[in-house]
Amino acid sequence: MPITRLNHAVLYVRDVALTREFYETVLGFRTKVWMEGRAAFFQAPGSTNDHDLGTFQIGSGAGPSQAGTSSVGLYHLAWEVDTLAELARLAEVLTSRGALVGATDHVTTKALYAKDPDGLEFEVCWILPADLISDDVLAKVAAMDMKPLDITMEIARYGAETRGGVGVSIPA
Repeated sequence: MPITRLNHAVLYVRDVALTREFYETVLGFRTKVWMEGRAAFFQAPGSTNDHDLGTFQIGSGAGPSQAGTSSVGLYHLAWEVDTLAELARLAEVLTSRGALVGATDHVTTKALYAKDPDGLEFEVCWILPADLISDDVLAKVAAMDMKPLDITMEIARYGAETRGGVGVSIPA
């Protein structure tokens, strides 16, 4: 049986209440299950999954993740948004929270990188629709022609409300 999609991810966190506030306020996730001081399960806006993110509290004494610096481990999760307008809105929210740590134009993916209260990195991205992926675009991808993301320029190029990922991550 082939795998069709990621159903959910699970994170260990220091303070589940702080995590809840962040994911609800910043990314608009809904809390589906709340176990005070122990765990929370969240559903992303627009998701039909039972939950997309599970979190388990391990306490304030937990050290930072060493993944990618001195140990193997997960680098980040990537959450997809429908429009560049939503990506721009989230860039402002993440900046106001001091959570935004980077923004990259990966040619077919326009990506924001941020950290949650535990310093765990995540990505929020908009994906170029399949009908806009030309041979020229694919050549830039192959050349790893990445540069800093200019959301204003991308909105001018593709439109603020163009639905991303059509024919790529979601059916046409």
